[in-house]
Amino acid sequence: MGKIAFSSLSVIVPVYNEEENISELHRRIVAALTGLPLDWEILYVDDGSRDRGFDLLTEAAQSDRRVKVLRFLRNYGQTAAIAAGIHHARGEVLVFLDADLQNDPADIPTLLEKLAEGYDVVSGWRKERKDAFLNRTLPSMVANRLISEVTGCHLHDYGCTLKAYRREVLKGFTLYGEMHRFLPSYAYQNGARIAELPVTHHPRTHGRSKYGIERTFKVMLDLMTVKFLSTYAHKPIYLFGMVGIGLIVFATLIVTYLVAMKLATGASLIQSPLLLMSAMFVILGVQSIFLGLIAELLMRTYHESQDKPTYRIKESVNLGEND
Repeated sequence: MGKIAFSSLSVIVPVYNEEENISELHRRIVAALTGLPLDWEILYVDDGSRDRGFDLLTEAAQSDRRVKVLRFLRNYGQTAAIAAGIHHARGEVLVFLDADLQNDPADIPTLLEKLAEGYDVVSGWRKERKDAFLNRTLPSMVANRLISEVTGCHLHDYGCTLKAYRREVLKGFTLYGEMHRFLPSYAYQNGARIAELPVTHHPRTHGRSKYGIERTFKVMLDLMTVKFLSTYAHKPIYLFGMVGIGLIVFATLIVTYLVAMKLATGASLIQSPLLLMSAMFVILGVQSIFLGLIAELLMRTYHESQDKPTYRIKESVNLGEND
């Protein structure tokens, strides 16, 4: 194995009703990590499982202090499990892994080698995916293309959980909904260097998938949030203001058309439904502008009340803490 430029690793595994996979999963993770020239821990996050999974994880933790287990009161979802893992992990590098044995723990050393080349994020790419095409692979391909175009961070496989991150690029993120899949784009927006590697993908042999086609719609809504936060969070007036101005301009064009028709043909302005439509667009436009101003006040309150800067410094030279 090549040189690794960090000293500690946390493998974070969200688990939900995977009792048939846990023993083999744990064996494979330990086999992949044994011999690595760094300190490591495995952090399992039981996302409110209703099977014997927590008991099996507890047994693993009792036999090896490097194994940690968190258990949620109820099922909160994969994003919450990953957020809890990030918060409680101690490693300099964090690797995320699914518990269904479709991700292969044997790929972890390869991701670490790539990360050691100077990257901040290494994303797994299930190049030869072993899922049903119509209801899993095809929607994922469409979502990956859309997310890449909207966020500017071009990856083949946002949905692959197997990813490695340097801890510092994950600071400052609060995850909601299905936002865990957007972590690479968050890191990219903050200047992270991102690489993508093909990883092994196995067909599911035990249990059943927790995701269906409805997840695609949730991802679409979260993508809108990500775009807003990444592009307009610090200047929301640009978004709301442009929408408002656009509506007012459109209303002005309608009124201009109505006046021209009145002068040319004598058509009644009052009887045309376009007059009511133009008035509605003006009202919506003014409301949108005021929403933008309110959002600006909220953002200033957010940053100033918590003393949060509107920028992040990666490094500095010859600057003390008080400079």
